[in-house]
Amino acid sequence: MRDEDIISAKQLSRADIEGVLDRAAEIAADPAAVADRHANALLGLCFFEPSTRTKMSFAAAIKRLGGDVVDMGTVESSSVKKGESLADTVRVVEGYADALVLRHPMEGSAQMASEFVDVPLINAGDGAGQHPTQTLLDLYTIRENAGFDDLTIGIMGDLKYGRTVHSLAHALTNFDASQHFISPESLRLPRSVRYDLHEAGAQVREHTDIENVLEALDVLYVTRIQRERFPDENEYRQIAGEYRIDADLLEKAKDDLTVMHPLPRVDEIAPEIDETEYATYFEQAHNGVPVRMALLDSIL
Repeated sequence: MRDEDIISAKQLSRADIEGVLDRAAEIAADPAAVADRHANALLGLCFFEPSTRTKMSFAAAIKRLGGDVVDMGTVESSSVKKGESLADTVRVVEGYADALVLRHPMEGSAQMASEFVDVPLINAGDGAGQHPTQTLLDLYTIRENAGFDDLTIGIMGDLKYGRTVHSLAHALTNFDASQHFISPESLRLPRSVRYDLHEAGAQVREHTDIENVLEALDVLYVTRIQRERFPDENEYRQIAGEYRIDADLLEKAKDDLTVMHPLPRVDEIAPEIDETEYATYFEQAHNGVPVRMALLDSIL
């Protein structure tokens, strides 16, 4: 994967994925072994949307490899505020860095930006499109907790706009995974995603009620139902309340169910779940550092 752009989970083969996950496991076991592996390397951070976990874990990853970051900063404090185009921004930052990480609200922005630069570009989220590095850390978490053999996973919440969902669903077609998609009718998987999954040989099983499938799940991947997508606040509250994970609901689940969430959460997972064996979402967030270290190591 040296010098490759990482734009979409669709471009990742099973061998690519397992290579990154295996390397991440090695790094997690002995991070000191790579402490100076990329000394003096600079990673350019271009975040046109707010981010906590993705931005900080990329910064931590390159620093733990011996490198450092150059950060565009917020849109409000950058030349974007003056009307600079995305193409010009990435061409400028390319001159300061050995690789770029881009987050942008427009779907397709990462692919477009990659055509203007010669250094590797990593998509850190493009609107409702893709988020491939989140998918890699999700897969790492799944492998560590549930494995990939005969896996049954439920993906719940905002499946229409959730880029983490779109990336993960595509990547899981590389493995022996049965996928169930749980959402209100208004937030079902987009037709284009369903088509791509069918083309990849996946069976798309859709549900509106989590209780119909909960007992069969090895992993439950919960996503935030996004309030900003609803013109009617009352409609949002009604739907959001129906897609909430609490202790009473999980009494019907397998004892070894793995509950995941890409974060941030609002109230879709009750805080009482945090101290149970089900909860892996904070571990999942922490896994972003070794996984992104492994990915950066492979492309730099």
